[in-house]
Amino acid sequence: MILGVDTSLGTAVGLIGRDGRTLVEVANAEPLGHAEVIGALMEQVLASVGDERIDHVAAGMGPGPFTGLRIGIAAARAFALGRGIPVVAVPSHHAAALAFYEQEAPAQPFAILTDARRRESAVTVYEGLDVDGIPHVVVDTVLVPRAEIDRRLGALRRIEVASLSAAALARVARRALAAGRTLAGSEPLYLRAPDARVPAAPKRVGL
Repeated sequence: MILGVDTSLGTAVGLIGRDGRTLVEVANAEPLGHAEVIGALMEQVLASVGDERIDHVAAGMGPGPFTGLRIGIAAARAFALGRGIPVVAVPSHHAAALAFYEQEAPAQPFAILTDARRRESAVTVYEGLDVDGIPHVVVDTVLVPRAEIDRRLGALRRIEVASLSAAALARVARRALAAGRTLAGSEPLYLRAPDARVPAAPKRVGL
């Protein structure tokens, strides 16, 4: 079984069986307060499976806000460390793309859009699934001002996503594991530098 954890938008936790079927999935759509709810959501999911073994944890790597994204990744890593199992890093937009593909199997390229705040959207363009059943990226994730989306995307179909499926995230991880592929590095995908800055060294004052 694979546990999926994502906090790139709201907070989502899900579990899939060895056949890829969703066993349980819970979420909180609020874009803030990840730290307050993620523990309870994980407990809820784990309580539903009893003593059955979880083999991997899929961590959503973003794009997403700095603090919220780190909370989900840290929770996934802490759980994996406690169980002695691997973490599989998955771009969060892949989960949205797979969920959309599972619903509609679109024949044409489409864009996944998520709120990046500051009047910007994070945009990734996909076209179908690749040979391993993983959403095929044709344009990597970029930040686009909302005022420019019509001009930049033209007639391309847009899927605006307000919440992500942690079970779909886990399914992407399952397919990546089966193919022996690495989909993301260990660092989250922020797209924007954090607001916090290390203070500059104080100026020297001559005497």
